[in-house]
Amino acid sequence: MSEQAKILKVKNLSVDFPIFGGILKRKVGAVHAVRNVSFDLVKGETLGIVGESGSGKSTLGNAILNVLKLTAPDVKITGEISLVLDNDEVELLGLAPKIMKNYREYVQMIFQDPYSSLNPRMLVKDIIKEPLNINTDLSDNEKMEKVDWLLNKVGLTTEQSNRYPHEFSGGQRQRIGIARSLATDPDIIIADEPVSALDVSIQAQIINLMMDLQEEFNLSIIFIAHDLSVVKHISNRVGVMYDGELLEIKETESIFADPEHDYTKELLRAIPQPDPSGRDARKKSRLATKAIK
Repeated sequence: MSEQAKILKVKNLSVDFPIFGGILKRKVGAVHAVRNVSFDLVKGETLGIVGESGSGKSTLGNAILNVLKLTAPDVKITGEISLVLDNDEVELLGLAPKIMKNYREYVQMIFQDPYSSLNPRMLVKDIIKEPLNINTDLSDNEKMEKVDWLLNKVGLTTEQSNRYPHEFSGGQRQRIGIARSLATDPDIIIADEPVSALDVSIQAQIINLMMDLQEEFNLSIIFIAHDLSVVKHISNRVGVMYDGELLEIKETESIFADPEHDYTKELLRAIPQPDPSGRDARKKSRLATKAIK
């Protein structure tokens, strides 16, 4: 992995949310959501981040977006998150909100729930155009041309831009969310469980769409999920999180063929198997693992 190929560097990142209690609401403890996480993201790759609910995956994504302070002012964040632009590194965590605004166009997010992530009172064309209003100096005609172009890229039509989100299916809404995330021509997309709320058949369509767009635009994607079968299909590398820690990070084929950590092995065993005849063997394997522990 060459230095020139890196688009994002995360070093010793920790995120702690304070716990307040008592009559005076003093700090009585902290939730250690992310613990000393380090990794690099390469230009054009998809890095899958997997783990059970509460493992810190989404908090990691929000920390990279540098939005945690906006929703939780008392959060404590330490470490470094560096965005690499034309061989210059920009450390994001230390930036004031007004300065951070200049870099948001480079890192965008696709949210988990396509039903709540779109403003129900806005037309689709205005939802996709909003990032352009904030981050670009394009004319109104240029913005609408780009909105139409983006809708076409994600498999929707220009006519559909004059509809409201409730007029679309879940898969179509997620396509709108993808179009919105691409509006500013970002280098990095953080996809926070983008298919978990969708039917299985629709999941495949959205995953294939994301892979096609990544290849076309040379996007770097951090794909957060708990479904390892989906992660295996889309990711070049996989990182496994548990209790806020990044236990291991390896090439996808390597982590599925030769996992190092016991927790990773348990996650892999939890993947549904199409062969019922192997059920007894898997059960014996789980019992043997528990006996070793």
